[in-house]
Amino acid sequence: MILVTGGTGLVGSHLLYKLVSDGQQKVRAIYRREKTLKRVAHVFSYFSDDSERLFNTIDWIEADLNDIPKLQMAFEGITHVYHCAAFVSFEPDKYHELRKINIEGTANIVNLSISHSVDKLCYVSSIAAIGHHEDSSKLITEETAWNPEDDNSVYAITKYGAELEVWRATQEGVDAVIVNPGIILGAGYWKGGSSGNLFRKIHDGMTYYVKGVVGYVDVFDVVDTMISLMKSSIKNENYILVSENISFKDFQYKVANALKVAPPKKEAKPWLLNIAWRLDWLRHKITGSRRNFSKHTAKSAVSTTKYDNSKIKNVLGFQFKPIDQSIKEICELYRKDLKNM
Repeated sequence: MILVTGGTGLVGSHLLYKLVSDGQQKVRAIYRREKTLKRVAHVFSYFSDDSERLFNTIDWIEADLNDIPKLQMAFEGITHVYHCAAFVSFEPDKYHELRKINIEGTANIVNLSISHSVDKLCYVSSIAAIGHHEDSSKLITEETAWNPEDDNSVYAITKYGAELEVWRATQEGVDAVIVNPGIILGAGYWKGGSSGNLFRKIHDGMTYYVKGVVGYVDVFDVVDTMISLMKSSIKNENYILVSENISFKDFQYKVANALKVAPPKKEAKPWLLNIAWRLDWLRHKITGSRRNFSKHTAKSAVSTTKYDNSKIKNVLGFQFKPIDQSIKEICELYRKDLKNM
């Protein structure tokens, strides 16, 4: 039986759809709040007229990554684990919560995988957990060294820490693979921390664009590579999953064009972004409200980071979906959902 953690998230929901559509193995998934199950059912409805039946084939278990007794129940009879659950935040004051979920939670999944003699574990990490070059024109690969002395974001630090836990599993008898996706593009999650929020904001109207460059990937490319890696004999390797490296400006313009709305017209210069994150910090200190824009967010908005996807392409012969196609498909689904938003 397959276990999926983070089953109600962007990657988890699309992964579950692919797994149950295949129908070859039983699938169990973990969720934390019952109301989030509706989002998974909605994602299924995008791609199948038989979505309700497919959704009902999943064995859902309510559990938290740090609730060991419930996790013990979830692991009964499990042979393969897709660990997709994570907390995404770049707010410095969320560091301890990030550690609790991303590092300690992953350690719990690793420990249970070891004790239940799981055959294979796939962990969804991030390009944030891979090192960077001083020379921005140089492609980042899986071999690019992580430097703990860099000014890394709290999210990046905890995802890297989680990877160390997964590598520990490989030393204790559990085969594992790690995927490091770029910004994952997918439908159904139009609010919160996923990329769907970007589509919503661009549709509603954005004044500023930024010129930073980063890697993007379609959610189904992430899911398909994960499944292929788990079915293969490949073990104890990590893979960058990026379709294309493009600027935030290009992405904003492509989405605006697909949604038939006006693109942002003004460039947010680095000095403006530096003022913005300081004002956001001050607002947070005075009002206690959540941070919307951190120092690291401002830095990444103007940074050029380009990623090499040749390792996964060479190993699996995989061809990534063009980002223009991803944007077109997601925008079509967004327009359909607009009627109910």
